[in-house]
Amino acid sequence: MAGRTPAERESLARQNMALMAVFERAGFEQIAPDIIQPADIFLERSGEDIRARTFVFNDPEGRELCLRPDLTVPACRFHLSHAKQPEKEARYSYLGPAFRFPDEKLSPQEFTQAGLEWFGAVDPISAEARMLKLAISALEAAGASNLKVTLGDVGLFAGLLADAQMPARWRRRLQHQFWRPEAFKALLQNFAMGESKKRSSISDVIDTLATSSADNAATAWLDRHNLPHQGARRIEEVSSRLAEKFADRSEAPLSKDVITGIENYLLLQGGASDISVALKKIASGPSYSAAASALEKRLAALEEQGLNPRRFLFSTSFGREIEYYTGFVFQIEVAGVAVAGGGRYDDMLRDLGAATQIPAFGFAIHTERLQAVL
Repeated sequence: MAGRTPAERESLARQNMALMAVFERAGFEQIAPDIIQPADIFLERSGEDIRARTFVFNDPEGRELCLRPDLTVPACRFHLSHAKQPEKEARYSYLGPAFRFPDEKLSPQEFTQAGLEWFGAVDPISAEARMLKLAISALEAAGASNLKVTLGDVGLFAGLLADAQMPARWRRRLQHQFWRPEAFKALLQNFAMGESKKRSSISDVIDTLATSSADNAATAWLDRHNLPHQGARRIEEVSSRLAEKFADRSEAPLSKDVITGIENYLLLQGGASDISVALKKIASGPSYSAAASALEKRLAALEEQGLNPRRFLFSTSFGREIEYYTGFVFQIEVAGVAVAGGGRYDDMLRDLGAATQIPAFGFAIHTERLQAVL
């Protein structure tokens, strides 16, 4: 909070107390996760925006560390290190600094996040509705009004891909590029053309797989470019990629119906209460239909919390900014500025070492940004 006047600091403190009072009344335990964190999980699973703006450094032993760019991952690590039974339900709140290189006037290098994380909820959909209600209630307690709420659901896209007729490796690559819209578009166009018709800088290397192994081709490619092998892992990664490229040559192009369905899906947005009808027109496969049905239950749960989904915008492309999201996501704006956001990230705790998948949902409020727009 450097550079703020005493009155501004006092105003921010009162605002943050109002936020935390809502969280305390809701029964969330306040925690203080470590500020310094291992860098790998942020660099591997966060969106490109966060990766590019994270403060990364090495400790004396060469391990890569970072100043936490948000508090979701630190809260997960806190839970795994402190909970006796991590798979059991736990609800946490926090108020503390996060650190990112600035990208706009409202985003200082050090800023404060107030938020909640809910792990192991017995009824995940009801928990999501409750969390959105708490986010709105906290903002209103701080003095915000005329909130604009945008909803999305990353799980719908996963279901759409799961039902589509394509090789599993194509499905995996599209899912991997989902958070990078331009790269995703280019990859989809490649699959539409048919990989057998494309030539690239590695096409000559791929040609050799007709008579040689992928490992030999990978070794030759690394040697040709004077690149280090870095042990078996580097060779395996390159050979796997070459083998996939070679297999792609015999695959038929992705059907026009599949491509049209994906493109139409990503263009879809509208009122949250009306979106179910439009979603059903996109596809009818079992995985996608199950995700669409869950969305209908989620909207009903929001109404049970006293919220009106008719006031919310639903966008199928919303949620592509953070790579660890797996399902329902939301963002809240005040006066055109995003001040709060969150979503479901059911794979995170297992990725961090939990023995099993644990349902997880959280959100954070950017407190200085909120103060600036009130």
